[in-house]
Amino acid sequence: MSPRPRGFDLNHALDAAMATFWDNGYAATSAQDLVDSTGLGRGSLYNTFTSKHDLFEAALRRYDSEWTTRLVSLLEEGDGPARSRIRTVLLSVVEEENAEQPAHRGCLVVNSAMELAGRDPQVTELVRGTFARMATALTVCVEQGIRDGSIEAGHEPRVLALFLLNSMYGLRVLGKASDRESMLRIVDQVLPPLS
Repeated sequence: MSPRPRGFDLNHALDAAMATFWDNGYAATSAQDLVDSTGLGRGSLYNTFTSKHDLFEAALRRYDSEWTTRLVSLLEEGDGPARSRIRTVLLSVVEEENAEQPAHRGCLVVNSAMELAGRDPQVTELVRGTFARMATALTVCVEQGIRDGSIEAGHEPRVLALFLLNSMYGLRVLGKASDRESMLRIVDQVLPPLS
C-alpha cells in the first residue's frame, strides 16, 4: 500500500474528481482523467477510493453537501416571505444553467440520474436522497408560505413542493440549450413574482 502524498487534501481531491465527473459524465471519465485532475497517483487514488465507482459516489455526496446544501439554506434561511425564497432558488438555477453561461454543466445529480439511475442501485439511492432532501425543504417552505400568506391556502404542500422540484430540475436540463430570457419566462409561469 503506497502512502498518500505529502499535503494530500481529501476535499481538494473530491472537488477535482467531482468537477471531472461533472464535465465528462461517469462513463466517459477515465482513471487517467481522475489522476490528472486530482494530482494523485493511481496508487494513492485507489488506496483512498477502492474504485472509480467508489470515487464517483463520494463525489456525488460531496456535491450534495455543497450544492444541495446551498439551495436548502436559501429556502430555510433566505430573506423575505417563503414564496420569495422559492423564487430565489429558481432564479439561481436560471443564472447558473442558461446556455449563455460558459460552463452550463447542468446538475451533477440530474446528470447522474439520466446516465445511471435505474441501472446502478448505489447511484439511484444517492440521487433519491438528494431529491428527497430538496422535496422536504420545499415542502416546509410551502407550508411557511401558506402560513405567511405568500402562497395561496388550499395547496397541498407536498404536491406543490414536488411540482416545484420538477420545475427546478427541469430548468437545469433545459438550461443546457435554452437562453436566460426563455428560462426566466418559465419561472414566471411556475411562480409569478409577488404582487
